[in-house]
Amino acid sequence: MIDAIYRMVYRVAYQGARVYWLLFKPDNHGALVAMWCHGKVLLVKNSYVSYYSLPGGNVRASENAREAAVRELKEEIGLSVEASQLTVALDHTHQWQGRSDHVVIFELDLKDEPKVQVDNREVVSAEWLRPEQALELSLFPPLKRVIEDHVRGAASGAIGNGQDN
Repeated sequence: MIDAIYRMVYRVAYQGARVYWLLFKPDNHGALVAMWCHGKVLLVKNSYVSYYSLPGGNVRASENAREAAVRELKEEIGLSVEASQLTVALDHTHQWQGRSDHVVIFELDLKDEPKVQVDNREVVSAEWLRPEQALELSLFPPLKRVIEDHVRGAASGAIGNGQDN
């Protein structure tokens, strides 16, 4: 019951934030992590949106994107990693839900699937999927690009960094 209340609060807060973004057009800076293991990527489903994404969230004023990614992995799925393990897959700015959204997506290649713990409040599921399965879902747009780039890189034998210039 308490988890359902949290999910409702997240949905209401998110809708309120979207109104704020439309009115005031703030800049946003986020950091996400695409974790790959045995050709699969870990996707998460947040309780307050209809699309799938990656573990991650907003970059705080006191941190950089890499530090935010490490913090968010711990908060959202209970995984501790070193910042040096993360490589930039995409550094991209786009218009998203009424605001300028600067998102940095890191990649993390793992030898074994870690135990993933979701809080069932903000994050309601986490699932390892093959790229073709993931691409059939409704995805956060930059995530779709990272998965497609990863597949192309794997097919050619070299993964690029996907940075915008």
